Amino acid sequence: MAILLSRATLVRIGLASTLALAVALGALAQETQPADPRPDASEAAPEPADPSTVVATIDGEDVTEGDLALATGELDQQFQQLPAEQRRVAALSALIEIRLLAAEAEKKGLADDEEFQRRMTFLRQRALHSAMVESEVAKGVTDEAVRARYDEEVAGVPAENEVRARHILVDTKEEAEAIIDELDKGGDFEEIAKEKSGDPGSGAKGGDLGYFGRGQMVPEFEKAAFSLDVGAHTEEPVESQFGWHVIKLEDKRAKQPPAFDAVREQVRGLVLRDNYFDMVTRYRDEAEIDISDPELKAAFDQMNAAETPEPEEQEAPAEEGQETPADE
Repeated sequence: MAILLSRATLVRIGLASTLALAVALGALAQETQPADPRPDASEAAPEPADPSTVVATIDGEDVTEGDLALATGELDQQFQQLPAEQRRVAALSALIEIRLLAAEAEKKGLADDEEFQRRMTFLRQRALHSAMVESEVAKGVTDEAVRARYDEEVAGVPAENEVRARHILVDTKEEAEAIIDELDKGGDFEEIAKEKSGDPGSGAKGGDLGYFGRGQMVPEFEKAAFSLDVGAHTEEPVESQFGWHVIKLEDKRAKQPPAFDAVREQVRGLVLRDNYFDMVTRYRDEAEIDISDPELKAAFDQMNAAETPEPEEQEAPAEEGQETPADE
């Protein structure tokens, strides 16, 4: 089960802002990922290298540990297929090629080209955008802020019940009726499910589907399951698009929120996005923006004029591994 997120939160994420944030968050991705749960305790972490240490020179120009680290980070996708021990030398090789060709480009005057200058201005602005996100946005994503946002989301979820049920799926109504007759005579539901159920996922588990709430099953199945008393089975076969079901209700309870640890990183991402959009909104409100192209201005205004709808709870998919007739 994933945490319930209000659609209003998601609507706030405009297309342009989402793209800009995605670029800026590239450097933060590793910070928001959970630590490797299987560290090798026998190997001590290496001491971080001094970024000013010179590791090579290219035509008399120093290449430092800091240069290698920057190249590794910027070219990470290209290096992912390489073993870890080869990435360092690959970064050096890439730096050598980049600097040699860059020096030759300077000699040929390519740096003075108008299109190149425009590109350099954009790249500098994008790098500053990312730096701003790191320094002003990420620092607000504390453990306390993440926990508070989780508590806020959980508190906003309407109270509702969920049930735990078993079922036996067969092809015909006659088969289902025979199973109900067998149960009425004291037959063991779990053993019958293992022997006769056509649902390979739940059949091997005695028909157990685990806990589910409303909207997670096909309507016919849901209506029958929620109408049962705990311990009872359906007196008549229940037909759905998958066949004929015999259902037994095992338990009813208040729907449980997902554990904090299970959704910690998802909530961390929400806090990060909210901090970003709050900052962007503040600076947009303070800025004087004039769009002279009428068609572009109309499209821009339309994109930004969409009203945020009333908060509406939207449930994410069920927990991985949970069996439902809808997934058969």
